Amino acid sequence: MTSTHPPARAVVPELGSSLGRLCSRLEARPDPARWVRLDDLRLDLATRIFELAGAARAFAAEDDRAAAVSSLNRQAWLAEWERTVSEAAGRLGGAVEARLTAAAAEARLPKRLRRALPLTEADRRAISARLGSGSLAFLHSLEILEHTVPAASAAGVRGEAGLVEWQEALLGVARRLESAWVALEAAALAEQRWWEPEIERVRGWHRPTWPAWTLTAVALAIAAYFGLLFGGYLPVPGVLRPLAEAWWNRLP
Repeated sequence: MTSTHPPARAVVPELGSSLGRLCSRLEARPDPARWVRLDDLRLDLATRIFELAGAARAFAAEDDRAAAVSSLNRQAWLAEWERTVSEAAGRLGGAVEARLTAAAAEARLPKRLRRALPLTEADRRAISARLGSGSLAFLHSLEILEHTVPAASAAGVRGEAGLVEWQEALLGVARRLESAWVALEAAALAEQRWWEPEIERVRGWHRPTWPAWTLTAVALAIAAYFGLLFGGYLPVPGVLRPLAEAWWNRLP
C-alpha cells in the first residue's frame, strides 16, 4: 500500500538557506577587536538545529507527521537558543574576569580590593540578558510557529493546508534565529566596550599617597618641635628636662 503522506523532505523543508550566516564557515582569522571567539557556538547552534530537522524527517519518513512537527516545536528551538546565549554569556563573563584580574595584577591592587573584582551572579545574569536582548523577533516567530502545530499535525485536508502554514512559519523561525545571532554578536562587542572603562579603572589604580604625606608632615612637625625645644627657643616641659640637659651637656 502506497503512503498518502508527502515525502520526508516535503514535510520538513531545508533550513540551511534560511539560517544564513549561522551556517558560515569558521573565520580563518578571528577579529582581534573581540575578546572571545563565538564562531564555534554559532556552528554548534546550526548543527543542533540540523539534527532536530533530521529527527523530524525521520519521523516523517515513518508517516508520523505529528512527531515530525513536534520535533521542531517552539520549546526545541528555544532550548537550543537559550543554551547558546548561556554559553556565550559564560565565555564573555570569564573574559571580563580574566582582564580584571590581569589589570589588578598590573596595578598591584591589594588583596582586600581584589575580592570585589569577580563578577557576581547578578552581573552574569545581566550579561546574559543583554546578549539575548536582540531575540524578540525570534521569540515572536516561535509563538507563530506554535499556533500552526495543531493544524499541521492533523490528518486530511486540514492537515495538508496546515502543513504549508507550518512550513512557512518554520522557515520564518530559522530566519529570525539568524537575526538573533547577529544581534548577539553585536551585543557581545558592546558588552566588551561597556566593561573596558572598569578594567582601565582597575589598571590605573595607585596606592593613595595621603597616608605617606600625613606621616611625613607629623614627623617633620615633631622634629621641628624638638629642634626648637633643645635649641632653647621653647620652654622645656619638666618631663623632658632630663633629656634636654643630657643633650646640652653633650654639646661642646
